[in-house]
Amino acid sequence: MTKQTIKAQRFTSVWDAIEDTPGEAAHMKARSELMMAIAEHIRKNELTQAGAAKLFGVTQPRVSDLVRGKIELFSIDTLVQMLASAGMRVEMKLKKAA
Repeated sequence: MTKQTIKAQRFTSVWDAIEDTPGEAAHMKARSELMMAIAEHIRKNELTQAGAAKLFGVTQPRVSDLVRGKIELFSIDTLVQMLASAGMRVEMKLKKAA
């Protein structure tokens, strides 16, 4: 019987660790940042889920899914539209991968 050595790996983010490709990890990072910005907007403005739904042009259960972190239910397009409905603008910054 031989012992297997487990080598520790370091990742830039959790998405880099759990996604199969760098592209998938980048996509999830973008979605999660957009979702966190929306959730922060809701908290900062002390909006109810119903009030946030009206502001974002979605249903209250949709806002509930967002604040509960159900990332798989939201596309980047949808999140950008929600932010625009709240008067927020998304800016992109591109940089070469490390």
